[in-house]
This record gives sequence, C-alpha cells and structure tokens, in this order.
Amino acid sequence: MALPIQIILIRQLAGYLGVPLYLADPKGDLLFYNEPAEALIGLRFEETGAMPAKTWTSMLTPMDEQGQVIPAEELPLMIALATQRPAYKRFYIHGMNGVRRHIEVASIPILGLQGEFLGATSLFWEVKECA
Repeated sequence: MALPIQIILIRQLAGYLGVPLYLADPKGDLLFYNEPAEALIGLRFEETGAMPAKTWTSMLTPMDEQGQVIPAEELPLMIALATQRPAYKRFYIHGMNGVRRHIEVASIPILGLQGEFLGATSLFWEVKECA
C-alpha cells in the first residue's frame, strides 16, 4: 500500500523531533513511532513494526489517576481519529519494559491537500512530578 505524501513527510519529520510521536491511519492502525517514543514504550519500532489499533492501545496499559484502565476510544489519538478534531489527555502508561510513566498526549488529525482525512498523529511527553 502506497502512503500519501503527507504521511511520508510527517514520518520523516518525526525523525527530527525531540518528543515522542505516534502516527496512525484513519482506522487507528499505528504506522510509525519515532525514537523518543521508543524510550517511553520500551521497544524499538523495528521490533514491533506497524500495529493494528487493538494491539497498540492495549500494549501500554493506559490508566487514569485511580489506576483504572482507560478504554481505547478515550485515548487522544483515537478521539482525534473519531472526531477529526484535536484531543488532549494526561494519564499513566506501563511501557513494555515495565516502567510506569505519567504522560501528557496531544493528538491532531491529518488532512490531505483536498481535505481528505488521512489519519492522526500524537505528540506525548512524560510529566515530571514535583517533589
């Protein structure tokens, strides 16, 4: 499957960013995540490759402040895909390396030159707890 040029360019841009980035198609399947995301996730993209939405939304065990699992449809990337609008949320994850992290995620939809919906991307970063 040939990817739209906008998706290819975002993937290329992701390699230059110092913040973790996820890139998903309109169905929610993960197309790519960059090197800073690998550190939070605990696995390199070369180890996982592209993943169906059901896989990536459960592999990090997203949880709220009370430790309750957050349903996939409530994650910012899935909200941006469903509504084609930006979404933001703060929550916890457990990386594949077992490390629990408090993160913030901002997700935005991606549109083509003709306004066609191409997917969404998420930027996320770890929240540093104050002592």
